Amino acid sequence: MKTIGIRIEDKYEMERRVAIIPSHVNDIISPDIKFVVESSKKRVFKDEEYQQVGAEITDNLKNADIIFGVKEMPIDFFENNKTYLFFSHTIKGQDYNMPLLKRMIEKKINLIEYEKIADESGKRLIFFGRYAGIAGMINSFWSYGQRNKVLGTETAFSSLKQAHKYSSLDEAKDALKLVATEIKNNGIPQELAPLTIGITGYGNVSRGAQEIIDIFKNKEVSPSDLLKLRESGDYDNKTIYKIIFKEEHISKPKDETAKFELQHYYNNPQEYDNNFEQYVSEISILMNCMYWGPEYPRIITKDFLAELFKNPNNKLLVIGDVTCDPDGSIESTHIGTYIEDPVFVYNPETRNPTMGFEGEGLLTMAVDILPSELPREASIGFSEALFPFVKELTETDFNLSFDELKIPAPFKRALILHNGEFTPDYKYMKSFIN
Repeated sequence: MKTIGIRIEDKYEMERRVAIIPSHVNDIISPDIKFVVESSKKRVFKDEEYQQVGAEITDNLKNADIIFGVKEMPIDFFENNKTYLFFSHTIKGQDYNMPLLKRMIEKKINLIEYEKIADESGKRLIFFGRYAGIAGMINSFWSYGQRNKVLGTETAFSSLKQAHKYSSLDEAKDALKLVATEIKNNGIPQELAPLTIGITGYGNVSRGAQEIIDIFKNKEVSPSDLLKLRESGDYDNKTIYKIIFKEEHISKPKDETAKFELQHYYNNPQEYDNNFEQYVSEISILMNCMYWGPEYPRIITKDFLAELFKNPNNKLLVIGDVTCDPDGSIESTHIGTYIEDPVFVYNPETRNPTMGFEGEGLLTMAVDILPSELPREASIGFSEALFPFVKELTETDFNLSFDELKIPAPFKRALILHNGEFTPDYKYMKSFIN
């Protein structure tokens, strides 16, 4: 018999998600597969719901062979030779999690990284991205309303709440529909028009953000048309203007005679410069929804913001930094914020942040665990993607060599550590801990 453990989430007070929901436990549990679930008072699915489908509620997972979590696990949690699935945030050599990686190696564990579970083409299969985009856009509309209110302008967005304060996504969408109707009938204050939302990226996170924008009357315009929109006067205050920025809009070759080529950009990011700054002053709300690594040019630097906020015609009021890489693509995002303290105002002149909506400068919403603001819907979607692979995972003999492992192929691609050793695709990570 194999025992699957579902652990509590303790990295954040407001983390309420779970990797496998009770209905899927019910479908997987059998005489050969047992579930033990750590007791949690805050998890969106209650202990009783797991008990009702035959899981055992426990205060530890000592008897579990395979442990499913969501966020990072405490460094003293790991036990020798067991299998763990979670978002480890180690694949880019994140300094703050290198002690965690070292401990997993010492304990000779099998680490399956959700972020790397993908099909043969590299398309991710297990993710919360859609819900990060949805919650991020709800929060950014809320932030836009609250920031304008502080600055002395009432808008229809002032009635919105932070995403987690709605009982469900449906309730949040109903509130947004009321705002959309108000704007359709009466518009936004003329001095704020055109209301432009720039979105970096076009993957799951971006599509989640667009799902919320599509509740409103909106029109997509190209980045080049954005540059002319305000000056042309060809807009109205009852429409939201959406702009999708792809790689070629964000970066450009340092060689002015060269054309942008996507694969060359991926392979040679050091040969590219920022191309995004030209657009920023025309964006009301910037939604940062794209993957970024330190080898790529930043999207927005602190130096750029210092110049931007000297421009009286600058429109940028809110950044929804869904990507949330501290000191990363948006350099002024110094931290990932907490659900209970979600926004800060960054002063480009002093280069200091102030938590809350007050202060001089740029309002940033950078909640690190946005999907947990919609914990039930996010957990259901995640578990549905994970469910088809779980039973086969319990049949895997991790004592076999990597080449002999009979494990679901998407999971094998995501197996970073096999009995404490880096697997072939992840040997580059050795340099992070040497």
